[in-house]
Amino acid sequence: MSAENTPKRIDHVAIIVRNIEQALTFYRDTLGIEPREIKEVPSEQVRIAFLPMGGPGSSEIELIEPAATNASLLKFLEKRGEGLHHICLEVEHIDKALQEMQTQEAPVLDQQPRLAAEGRAIFIHPKGTNGVLLELLEKNK
Repeated sequence: MSAENTPKRIDHVAIIVRNIEQALTFYRDTLGIEPREIKEVPSEQVRIAFLPMGGPGSSEIELIEPAATNASLLKFLEKRGEGLHHICLEVEHIDKALQEMQTQEAPVLDQQPRLAAEGRAIFIHPKGTNGVLLELLEKNK
């Protein structure tokens, strides 16, 4: 990627769960990480608990619970079970990142940026990232 659009930080690590409330018994009640928000994201057909890992601008853990209608995430859960779903890196310009990924023939799953919980994003298939689903995110300003 170009120097001005190199990912600047890990925005979040996403963990797929069957039930957010049940997962919070560990993350909140055992570890003491209070969610800053639990949000329905209709465009992605998920419910997300955002667990901040420090002060302003820090990385987060996101607990992702698929809606009954999200076939791809439900299939992921059935095949792999609960656990790591993806890692998200923040970029300055998502349109430029998409163009650069396509130019470099990275296995991008999106033809255009999608609306994410906190901005616009693209996903890169694990076959091009050493086995990890990778999200590039331009955060809402």
